[in-house]
Amino acid sequence: MRAIEITQPGPADVLKLCERPMPVVKAGEVLIKVHAAGVNRPDVFQRQGNYAPPPGASDIPGLEVAGEIVDGDLDYTTLDIGDHVCALVQGGGYAEYVVAPIQQVLPVPKGWSMLEAASIPENYFTVWSNVFDRAHLSAGETLLVQGGSSGIGVTAIQLASAMGHRVFATAGSDDKVAACMKLGAERGINYKTEDFGAVVKSLTNDRGVDVILDMVAGDYLPREVSCLADDGRIAIIATLGGGKATLDMAQVLRRRLTVTGSTLRPRSVEFKGAIAKKLKERVWPMMAERKLKPVIHTVFPLEQAAAAHALMESSSHVGKIMLQVI
Repeated sequence: MRAIEITQPGPADVLKLCERPMPVVKAGEVLIKVHAAGVNRPDVFQRQGNYAPPPGASDIPGLEVAGEIVDGDLDYTTLDIGDHVCALVQGGGYAEYVVAPIQQVLPVPKGWSMLEAASIPENYFTVWSNVFDRAHLSAGETLLVQGGSSGIGVTAIQLASAMGHRVFATAGSDDKVAACMKLGAERGINYKTEDFGAVVKSLTNDRGVDVILDMVAGDYLPREVSCLADDGRIAIIATLGGGKATLDMAQVLRRRLTVTGSTLRPRSVEFKGAIAKKLKERVWPMMAERKLKPVIHTVFPLEQAAAAHALMESSSHVGKIMLQVI
């Protein structure tokens, strides 16, 4: 099969088209003929040598795909050979075929194309796990999304807004701010020209927000603590701004604040399967009604994966960058 491999750690051009053996299906897995795959920031980190695949995972990058089931263990599922599905995988997505644990495989939402469906798994699994399961965003609460124009950001804005929450989002240009608001953010904040903490406090009558989804960390954390409501929660999913921060622990104690974080890739199949069940029950109906929509910025053919990574690193995109395999 054709696949994209990382020839050595380095810049985008270390990604090369190659021929690889077909993956071997094990118990509890299905083989998917890949039509499209999503490009995500962890793929970039892996290419740079900063995010090794978990033990036993493919060294081929790619964490989400959509395609057709062509083989596998289907004894305890309603899925069948030939079904169109999307899946979260530990690696191997930049290829013509990939294996996926059946618990992490979901049917393509009604009315969605394969390309659109491939944009779902990594972002929706991540947002649901962190915003709703870990940070417990609840009825009547507010959410601040850092990096609102990213794939994760547009997902969090749409999902929380569709579920009735007030959502604010930061972005790095006025155009990106406008895009966030078009997707459902009540207020977009240009972090280059505005103080997001001051804006959030002014929008909430000085109360602050209940939950912050943070992919920056670093010196953002003390500023985020200052604009949290009492009992507020910060869920960290990346450290693009640095891995160290200074926190006012007196505020954390006095105001009962929570700072938490997680990475999804190394979690167990059972953990991810539980998220998949919640998404199918709670989110898939909204997708079928188009209350949630794909936001795809650019589509590259598989052989142009290096160009896709270069675009990702430029941060000039809004939404998802995709690879078309078929």
